[in-house]
Order: sequence, then structure tokens, then C-alpha cells
Amino acid sequence: MFKVGLEEAYPLAAAGKEILRGFIRHHKDKVFGCCKLIFPVKRQGRWVLAVSATDTCCNIGKLNAERSNSFEEFENNNYLRRLVRNGELEQGFKHLEKMVSQGDIPDIIPCTSLIRGFCRGGKTKKATRVLDILEQSGAVPDVITYNVLISGYCKSGEINSALKVLERMSVAPDVVTYNTILRSLCDSGKLQQAMEVLDQQLRKECYPDVITYTILIEATCKESGVGKAMKLLDEMRSRGCKPDVVTFNVLINGICKEGRLEEAIDFLNNMPSYGCQPNVITHNIILRSMCSAGRWMDAEKLLAEMLRKGCAPSVVTFNILINFLCRKGYLGRAIDMLEKMPKYGCVPNSLSYNPLLHGFCKEKKMERAIEYLEIMVSRGCYPDIVTYNTLLTALCKDGKVDVAVEILNQLSSKGCSPVLITYNTVIDGLAKMGKTERAMQLLCEMKERGLKPDIITYSSLVGGLSREGEVEKAISFFKELQGLGIRPNAVTYNSIMLGLCKARQTDRAIDFLVHMVSKGCKPTESTYTILIEGIAYQGLTNEALELLNELCSRGAIKKTSAQQVVVNF
Repeated sequence: MFKVGLEEAYPLAAAGKEILRGFIRHHKDKVFGCCKLIFPVKRQGRWVLAVSATDTCCNIGKLNAERSNSFEEFENNNYLRRLVRNGELEQGFKHLEKMVSQGDIPDIIPCTSLIRGFCRGGKTKKATRVLDILEQSGAVPDVITYNVLISGYCKSGEINSALKVLERMSVAPDVVTYNTILRSLCDSGKLQQAMEVLDQQLRKECYPDVITYTILIEATCKESGVGKAMKLLDEMRSRGCKPDVVTFNVLINGICKEGRLEEAIDFLNNMPSYGCQPNVITHNIILRSMCSAGRWMDAEKLLAEMLRKGCAPSVVTFNILINFLCRKGYLGRAIDMLEKMPKYGCVPNSLSYNPLLHGFCKEKKMERAIEYLEIMVSRGCYPDIVTYNTLLTALCKDGKVDVAVEILNQLSSKGCSPVLITYNTVIDGLAKMGKTERAMQLLCEMKERGLKPDIITYSSLVGGLSREGEVEKAISFFKELQGLGIRPNAVTYNSIMLGLCKARQTDRAIDFLVHMVSKGCKPTESTYTILIEGIAYQGLTNEALELLNELCSRGAIKKTSAQQVVVNF
């Protein structure tokens, strides 16, 4: 045997420590094989490598070649990591293909990240292709790799593909694997199939955890009722799996939804005896059920009991109570509740203020509504689109369309983009106030914003034009919506017929009725009363009365409505 310096046998200084790590990671078998040829010894206080004299000549060239290959493979994996980390997924995929084509074994960690990236982008098939390449390369994906792909398929609603990945796994699935699939099946209403997967899980001796059973208990409550869910709770305990507060919350929620509030309260009170303390969510479930049942006094007592036990209320707790008080018209008490929130460390959000604003609007107290909108903003709580839609609806109903338009114009500057219902509300308000031209300008504006008008938008405009005597323009809009594939409803037809009748074109109105029926749109009572009044308006009172009597006898018009029509003759 002869000895050489460590730097000569393996030039660490030149290649760096990372090369050695990469070499060992990807070629463990080769490293251990080389250990038979090269081994460190200490000579004169200096570490050197001892190399077998018999094997040196025939193997040193092979070692150098493998070292070179491992360095290239390590660098390729590093480059793959950088591409994935920078979000360059397509480039990463191409680089992965190139690596495998030249015999490199890819690192599973960046490949798992690549799969995750494709799944997040909705490219589950591409993610599966990464797994295929990984498996074909000789690398062994771990359970995390498979779980990431299964999760991606479940989130995209491709549960059958997720199940196929479960079947092809080259490593044993863990409880996370099964929980992901069970959650997806239960959310899709496939409880029976979920129970079959649970049986498969048990056969493979992968034992369910508290999350597994909570998922199944929640689905069973929804599909089969709390009674069957309780049997699952018993099974859970018999397997030594202890339910937690989330499990009990699911059961209490199920009991409340079945209208068994007293049982839910008993369950809440008994939770400590089961070794589990109720949390704020538990109390919120009961509070919501109490408020739905109109039991305000009990809700107040429960809130006091929460505080006595040291269970701090959350923003949701107060929002439940504020919403109830506003629905009942107790706006003063709702304001008191709102003002108490900071005392308990709760900052009101838009869901705290929205019921108040809605309550003021309902009572036509627009000044108070706007006042609280300003208070809301001054406290750093910015209104959402629901807040503004509530306010705009109330303003339009109150005839204050100009104020509504002004608020609409300010929305974008306040960081709140208007949606379709926002525009529809203001367009309808303008049309009803005889300002259809301004409403049509808003139609153009919403199209520029990329919002697609619907039948409500066009019906409002058609109705406005008809009321203003612009029946031909209304018919043009009617034809436009048909060209866009939007199906007119009874309101749209009625608006056109009303405009034609006012223009003494009852014959054309009757033609529209025929067209309406031919398109499968059922006439309403208003359809017939519009036509009857139109006939009378043209001086054909006897004919109108005859038609009215005929329609009453057929049940198309109620007698009370017929009497009102006669008054209008």
C-alpha cells in the first residue's frame, strides 16, 4: 500500500465541501464502494488517504470520472432548485427533463416544490408528469411528494385522479394522505366512499387521528344526522383517539342545526367532564342558534357566563349579537354592543358596522347611515362592497340617486371596486327617476371595467326608456340582449309592452305577447293587466272589460287585481 495527501486523493480545496455532500447524497453506493479502496490514516500529525496498491491503477480513473459526473449532477440539482425558487416552473420542468435524459438523478425536494407550483397554478397534469419523470429516473419520491400531488388534485376537484395517485404510491401513505382525500370526498358529499377509504386505511394499519374522525363526524352530521355521528364518536374513543374541542364543536353545530338547542346547551355544559374545555367558537355556535331562535335573554346570559369563565369573546361573538339586535330593530342596543368591543380587545370590522348601516337604511335614516359610515372610516375600518351596496340601494329607494352616483364614482379611489350588483342598483335607481340617459352612460362605464351586464341591467334600462316614451330605443336594447345570448324575462317583456301601450301601439304589444310565449317565457298577471289597460286606453273599453272577465274566469288575473284595473279605466 502507499499513501497520498488528502488534497491529492480528493481535491476538496478545488471542488469545495458541497461537492462531497452532493457526491455522498446521490452516490452513496459508489462512495461506500470506494471506501474499500481509499481510507484515511494519520501520519506525522497529518491526515492522508490510504489507497490500496492493487486497486489504485485500475480504479483511480473510474473514481475521477464518477466524481466528475456527480459534480455535474449536483450542479444540475442546484440549478433546478434556483429555477423553482424563482417561480420559473416551465424552465424548471424542461431542465428536469434534460437532467433525466442525461442520466442524472433529480433531488426530490425541488421536484416536490415543482409539483406544488404546478398544482397551485391549476396544472395538475403537468404536476403528475413531474412525478412520472421522478419515478422513471430512479429517484424514490417520499410521502410528502405524493401528498402534495394528492392535495393539488383534491383542491381542483379531481378526486378520482387523487385516488389513482393513492393507488400508485411507492411508499406507504400516512394519515395526512388519507385526511386530504377524506376531506375532499366529504366536501363533495361522498360520505359512503369516504368510509370505504377509511376501511382501506385501517387495513393498511395507518391509524386515523383526531382530524380523520372530525372530518367524518362533520360529514355524517350533515348527511345522516347527529345520531350516526355519535356512533363515530364512540368508535373514535374505542380506538384510543381522544376527541378535541373541534370535534365537539362540530357535534354541537350539528345539534343546533337540527333545532335541538337545549341538547346543545347541555352538551356545552358537559364538555369539561369529557376532558375538554369549550372555546369561543363553541360559545359562538350556541349564541348564533339562540339568536336565530329569538332567545336574546339566554344569549346575554351565555355571554356573561363566557366572561365569568375567562373565555374572551371574539369579533365574531359581538357580530352575532349586533346582527341579531339590528334585525330586531334595536339599533341603540346594537350601538352599545359595538362600543363595548374595544373593552374586550376586539376591533370592529365591516361585518360589525354593516348590520347597523342596513338597519338605519331600512328605517330611512340616511343621515345616520352616512354618519356611521364616516365613523367607521375614521376608526380605520374601511367599508367593503357589501357596505356600499347597502347604502346605494337605500339611497336609490329614497330617490337620492345623485348622491348614489357620487358615492359610486368615489368607490375606486377608496380601494373598493364596484361589482355588477353595484352598477345594477344605481342604473335601476336612475332609470326609475327618469334619468335613463345617465344610466346608459353607467352601462358603458361598467363594460369598460370588464363587467358583463346581465338581464337585470338591461331590464332596468328597457323599463326606463319605455317609461320615458323612448319605446323604439327600448326595443333596440331588447334586440341587443337577445344578440348577446341573454334571455329576456317577464319584466323585460312587460316593460316593452307597457311602452307600446302608452304609445297606442297595442297591436305591437300583442305581437310581443305572442313572441314572449313562443320563447317559453310565461306571462304574469302584470302582462295581462298592461294589455287590458292598453286596449282601454285606445278607447276600446268594452273589449277590454270582455277580455278582463275572460282572464278572471281562467284564473290568470285575481279578482282584487281586476277591480283595480277597472278603477284605472
